[in-house]
Amino acid sequence: MKKFRNLFFKEVKELLSKQLIVSLLLMMGMFYFIGQMTRKEAARAAAAQKISVFDLDKSALSAQLLTGLQTMNFKIEAVTAATAQAAVEAGRAGDTNLLVVIPEGFGESVRRMEPKVVETYSYLRNFSIIGARTSAIVKGFLEAINKVLSDDFLKARVPETTPEAIKSPIKSRDFIIIKSRMAEGSASAVTGFVTSQTVFIPVILMMIILYSSQMVISAIAMEKQNKTLETLLTVPIPRTSIVAAKMLASGFVGLLSAVIYMVGFRSYMSGFTGDMAQMPGVSQVVQKLGLTLNANALVILGASLFFAILCALAMATILGVLAEDFRSAQSLVMPMLILIMIPYFVSMFADVKTMSLPVKLFILAIPFSHPFLAMQNIYLENYRAVAFGVLYMAAFFGVMVYVAGRIFSTDKVLTMKLRWGKKKIVL
Repeated sequence: MKKFRNLFFKEVKELLSKQLIVSLLLMMGMFYFIGQMTRKEAARAAAAQKISVFDLDKSALSAQLLTGLQTMNFKIEAVTAATAQAAVEAGRAGDTNLLVVIPEGFGESVRRMEPKVVETYSYLRNFSIIGARTSAIVKGFLEAINKVLSDDFLKARVPETTPEAIKSPIKSRDFIIIKSRMAEGSASAVTGFVTSQTVFIPVILMMIILYSSQMVISAIAMEKQNKTLETLLTVPIPRTSIVAAKMLASGFVGLLSAVIYMVGFRSYMSGFTGDMAQMPGVSQVVQKLGLTLNANALVILGASLFFAILCALAMATILGVLAEDFRSAQSLVMPMLILIMIPYFVSMFADVKTMSLPVKLFILAIPFSHPFLAMQNIYLENYRAVAFGVLYMAAFFGVMVYVAGRIFSTDKVLTMKLRWGKKKIVL
């Protein structure tokens, strides 16, 4: 046991280098910085927006319209120009995002219930995600116009009834049912909350699996290239213990990397999604539906992620044996990438339960599919599916360890190599 412990710590020390620690900390810091910056930009875009208005009408209705826009969280900036074209050119040179031109005779035309064209000019100064939010100003402006004008018209024509009762005679109540729990609320808001909580897990897991697999394959290839593997195999310790020490050490480092990446990437994603659970009407619904992760759920999720990493490392150990040198090891990550990308895209855009049986079995046969689906199954209380995934990955890992142990138990571990030019494995 002491020799195994020493071998384990040796592998961890070799993998957990200063370069790895610095790179992980820098990555987490970068994610945090981008998340904070994005959150500030999103808050700025959601704040009161400035609108330039060129009012040619100067009527009581246009003044009332501007007052209504101010109540809709718009800052009105009056434009002084000779013509509408001059106002457009002034807006192009300034920093406004939207110019509204109210035509002459606007108030009189509306009083006679005759359509009148109000021109809006949107200035797209960039094509970023945050910058694209300015297009919502146009929609908000048009909604404000329709609301103010229609409410005034209805109040004048039907004073005994409120405009809201006329425009929305049918009311609705939305309910969400998950298992035995039910709550009143918006299904889209709850779906958005769950998405914001789960979207980062497939990305993080994909990054960690690829990184850990590349780390193991390259390490074994370097040992073969530097002839240190031959020396290691002469140590009086069972070769299965060597395999187990390598995999457990890599799994420990991979899990540590996963935690660091998850913390950093969560901060990064919160800059885009925000804390949706704190949105009005969402927090109470989430609590009633039980869409919270308790300690047991976190343990189950952690077990699913950990066994997925172990499966990847077991496969990487076998692929690393096939590498002739460090350079050839780089190409051996491709099979891992394919097996990761298939469930990654499936979990994002499709529901495995609605697929045909052959496709469903194929997806579930890939061990990396189960952690991608674990978060949603936990929220839906499908613990049986999560437990099946953990047990399947544990069995898959055991088979891979057995295969790797069989390879390491013979001298083939030193002679096996994959030569792409001849398209065959040479023993």
